[in-house]
Amino acid sequence: MSNEYLMHIGEVAERTGLSVKTIRDYDAAEVLHPSGRTEGGFRLYSEDDVARLLMVRRMKPLGFSLGEAGILVDAVKMLDEAQPDVDLTAVRSRVAAFIRDAETRRGRLQEQLHMVDEFLDELRAH
Repeated sequence: MSNEYLMHIGEVAERTGLSVKTIRDYDAAEVLHPSGRTEGGFRLYSEDDVARLLMVRRMKPLGFSLGEAGILVDAVKMLDEAQPDVDLTAVRSRVAAFIRDAETRRGRLQEQLHMVDEFLDELRAH
């Protein structure tokens, strides 16, 4: 581990808006493991961990499962940490599939929001 600043779970919870329990659940579900631990066993998180937790948080409104989140977190980590001579074609393809899926899910949410707006307009008209 480098000299990078590592945060305790409480600070990470505050920065991400996730509960301590949720962050622990993500570790148990193997979505995202902390970058380190103290001698006493407390979880320590890096800035990269925080960024990945935020990515998982942003996936939730789109209905992605924790399993899907874990796959994407692993893919992004591979891209972030890859050596220049490593072929990442399959990983980039996996991320591209997530992008397409997220765009489809976003479109469905937009349609739902449009229906909500119509509903609100109708109620306000009375």
